[in-house]
Amino acid sequence: MGDHRMNRRQFIEMGASSVALASASGFLLGCAGQALEKPTTAAVVPSADAPRVSYFSRFGVDEGMIRDALGVALSRGADHADLFFQHRVLNALQLEDGEVNRAYTRVELGVGVRVVRGDQTGYAYTEELTRESIKRAAQTAAAVADGPARPVPTALAVGAALPQRYAIDVPWDGVKPEQKLPILDGVNAAIFKMDGRIKKVNVSFMDEAGVILIADSQGRLVEDFQPMTSLYVSCVAEQGGRKETNGYNVAGRRGIDFYSPETIGRVVREAVSRTTVLFDAVPAPAGEMPVVLAAGSSGILLHEAIGHGMEADFNRKGTSIYADKIGKPIAQPFVNIVDDAAQPFARGAINVDDEGNPAGTTTLVDRGVLATYMHDSISAKHYGLKPTGNGRRQSYQHPPMPRMRATYMLPGPHEHDEIVASVKRGIYCQSFSNGQVNIGAGDFTFFVKNGFLIEDGKLGRPIKDVNIIGNGPRVLERIDMVGKDLVIDEGGWTCGKDVQSVPVSQGIPTVRVSSITVGGQGGSPAAKAKAKG
Repeated sequence: MGDHRMNRRQFIEMGASSVALASASGFLLGCAGQALEKPTTAAVVPSADAPRVSYFSRFGVDEGMIRDALGVALSRGADHADLFFQHRVLNALQLEDGEVNRAYTRVELGVGVRVVRGDQTGYAYTEELTRESIKRAAQTAAAVADGPARPVPTALAVGAALPQRYAIDVPWDGVKPEQKLPILDGVNAAIFKMDGRIKKVNVSFMDEAGVILIADSQGRLVEDFQPMTSLYVSCVAEQGGRKETNGYNVAGRRGIDFYSPETIGRVVREAVSRTTVLFDAVPAPAGEMPVVLAAGSSGILLHEAIGHGMEADFNRKGTSIYADKIGKPIAQPFVNIVDDAAQPFARGAINVDDEGNPAGTTTLVDRGVLATYMHDSISAKHYGLKPTGNGRRQSYQHPPMPRMRATYMLPGPHEHDEIVASVKRGIYCQSFSNGQVNIGAGDFTFFVKNGFLIEDGKLGRPIKDVNIIGNGPRVLERIDMVGKDLVIDEGGWTCGKDVQSVPVSQGIPTVRVSSITVGGQGGSPAAKAKAKG
């Protein structure tokens, strides 16, 4: 990875230059307040402790400051204490009606202090990176404990080198707005050129340069650079007075070279085809029937209706249907599910979790048997296990909790065409737009944006406006065919839990579920037969 060093002046100038360019081009500065927001650091003199404290030394953070704060955090007998420093600069551009009408920069800089006593957590944060301010935050967090002081680590140690799962050639803080604008203009022009029925295009571009530093009472010191970018495209098409809307998006921990002609072309083709195909769509049938989930974004069902139930905090509290299922069969023997931090450049990839624990690949379901849950340090201690590297948080303002990373089903023994051919009458779900899930029980409703009828083992006419309704664990039991064609979806998925949002990835091979309730408008087979008399 290249040199990320910059001083505070350069940092402020970068944000200001982004806004100035936007203003000169006639952009609406709807978020100018955020763009001009300055982090409330008091000192930026690099410390003499570098390189132990590397990136954050420019903000005056040093090992002595960290050890002092840990001393306060441990002063009332905590089992564990940690500091989570974060600096994140997000830039966003939005193009509509051929003009960029929104541009802003959001800056986050601060540190959160966590104190753990038993299963209780004390948490406080500050955006003022001074010794006294961090100690005050530590004092607040330490209130959760009540006992004799615990010793402070005599030294902080940087561990083994982290994996490089998202190393990029040019960090986003080194990319100028004029290098990004052609991407938006190019997508806009290509979509209008591709199909004359397109009447409106909206393009949203985001890039992010983030750095975290974790120091804890075990003496660990971990630093990670975390890039992110996304490109969202939506379009409105009109045919015979009827309008349809749809879109496509890509995201990942990538640099600007991600936006190659191949990537842009794929975004354009998918956005246009997924919109215009809706003109040919017919109402879906209704009732219980076999459902084939297409490889890729259908993994949303796996994430929402099944994955959350395997997060250890829900099981520790007894609110998940999987709370008593460890070691028991919950699916067919050819079903294997993992949660993976190691997918290169994936949106859900991490080199280390937000507690400083190694993050690898966790096998959740092994040959149909529930193998383990996703753990942070607290739940791992409760179960007497090692953390699985799933402790994640939205930002320094939030404590970590067990969260998914890239959750997907491994390839199975069946061919895609074999799966489709096995269905006499059912539906094929290609993409989803939204849904609702009861995480504890796993009950779900998902809206299928793009799909097809399956008739006599062949894909038929496209369908639209259809819901699938069911229960995640029961759907997992009813998966009776799994394809060889695993696809990790490239979209910009964000997972929300307990008012915290984190980037995730998901995927699935082509999968057949023997029966799901389909809420279409085409009527049930029985109703149609009755109507025919």
